Amino acid sequence: MRAYHTSAKPPFIIIDLVNLQSIHIKVDDETAWVQSGATLGELYYSIAKKSGIHGFPAGICPSVGIGGHFSGGGFGTMVRKYGLAADNVIDACLVDVNGSILDRETMGEDLFWAIRGGGGASFGVIVSWKIKLVRVPPVVSVFNIDKKLDQRTTELVHRWQYVAQQLHKDLFIRLVIQDVNEVTKGQKKTLQVSFNSLFLGTADELLSLMHNRFPELGLQAETCTEMSWIESVLYFAGYPRGQSLDVLLNRTVQYKNGVRASNRHIHWMRMLYSYMKQYVSHSPRAAYLNYRDLDLGTNQQANTSNLKAKVWGKKYFKGNFKV
Repeated sequence: MRAYHTSAKPPFIIIDLVNLQSIHIKVDDETAWVQSGATLGELYYSIAKKSGIHGFPAGICPSVGIGGHFSGGGFGTMVRKYGLAADNVIDACLVDVNGSILDRETMGEDLFWAIRGGGGASFGVIVSWKIKLVRVPPVVSVFNIDKKLDQRTTELVHRWQYVAQQLHKDLFIRLVIQDVNEVTKGQKKTLQVSFNSLFLGTADELLSLMHNRFPELGLQAETCTEMSWIESVLYFAGYPRGQSLDVLLNRTVQYKNGVRASNRHIHWMRMLYSYMKQYVSHSPRAAYLNYRDLDLGTNQQANTSNLKAKVWGKKYFKGNFKV
């Protein structure tokens, strides 16, 4: 625990919950209690050790902490069928500013609603969460299709925007746009679009669905891979097929490429922001809590007050931010 003194009284503290990582799975009633310091990988590992037909709809990065992920919403590959991670939280243990230990009943529905998407650090210390496990089939299917700039990519992305929301809720297709730094015929082509998918069913069912609803993508049988749900977790995390589940317990996150590459990527993102400005929130510009936008403003290390924090706070919390 570390204390940070500001101009406001009393000083505030930051509590590190990293050692609160207990997970208790109850397959009989399809629930689990998981402490805020556990990671998504540890939760997925614990579920897989208990059941082959249960999962949880949360993110794809195993090293992400439960507390921040759940309290910020929690997007994942089963979001279309089961919603956010926060939608599947059914109780919580919270310590309020007075030191009282509260559950869903004693904290009230307003506070319980707020901690499932509004950021847990704003309302108290959330020690643990009770979640509802979801049913997954014994076999799921995945595919990844990469498209370069000269492969009708723009048309496919445009088509995906209209089709994806109308597909069966068992099918999730996301786009990943990345710099591949490829040189062809003397010209540098930097962008690649990957259509990345999870389907809660067999490859045959997936092929039939895609050929009927999104034939433009050209999905073929050899592109689809059947696996268990827990193997799909490893797949989306970037681990090779056959990797031990123990990798989900690794809390180490490695960052590559250094400052120059980071600055280049930040510049690219700001160019995208500029291009998209006419389509997103304005007056004021706003942001999703779990993806902080430093251009909106930050606290200073000293002399921070609620009044100063209001500059950026309303952009994350809108009318829920109180001075």
